[in-house]
Amino acid sequence: MFDVHSMIPTRQILGLRFFNGGVDEAVAFMHRHGGYLVAPSGTCFARLREDEPYRRAILSADLAIADSGLMVVLCRLLRGESIQRISGLKYLEHLFGKLKGEGTGNIFWVLPSERAQQKLFDWSRREGFSINRENCYVAPQYAWDVQDRNLLAPIEKDRPPHVIIAIGSGAQEKLGFYLRENLSYRPAIHCIGAALGFITGDQRAIPDWADRFFLGWLWRLVAQPTIFIPRLSRALELPWLIWKYGEKLPPMRRGV
Repeated sequence: MFDVHSMIPTRQILGLRFFNGGVDEAVAFMHRHGGYLVAPSGTCFARLREDEPYRRAILSADLAIADSGLMVVLCRLLRGESIQRISGLKYLEHLFGKLKGEGTGNIFWVLPSERAQQKLFDWSRREGFSINRENCYVAPQYAWDVQDRNLLAPIEKDRPPHVIIAIGSGAQEKLGFYLRENLSYRPAIHCIGAALGFITGDQRAIPDWADRFFLGWLWRLVAQPTIFIPRLSRALELPWLIWKYGEKLPPMRRGV
């Protein structure tokens, strides 16, 4: 793993070192050094204690950004520590701005569905953002331990400097880790979950004010309650985890 901790400001929470700077600094770092970036939401931390491949993958990430507004608020209230929040949506918007400004459109896209792929093409035409259809890959439903040799060949063919993985938390971090370890070069791999869908229209967009005031979770809950109520219930464990473990990595659950 590329040692970022001596180069950039970080804050350790539950064993993960989160970048503690501005969004443009995070984008510039990934653009310059490659590796893979993760943006765990508040519902992801319980998975640290249940899913060993996920735990290994997220701890090996080259850069983690604090997407979870709940985590940021809890750290301030329970630990008296401040960390700068960078949502996955904000990160992706700034990344696209940089790439478009530089005229760099060579990106490989890993998408969750055919619908998401079509939404991406529609968005690219509206925005004048060139996308090569051959650089799009609709991911299968991955097993517990994520590997995908079928994905390596198309990425190796063009060797794009950026790979965007937008297939959802859990699988995407494992896939980012797999790609970094198995590709013959080091692209910047951005594991940003639903953020791409907010931009392209594949998912209901989060208004700027909701993202700015850490209310993206509430917006998604109202939009799709049957999907997000079960997910958000997992976030109820986060206050206890931060209070009990603070900077330390929580142990795996017994019997897992």
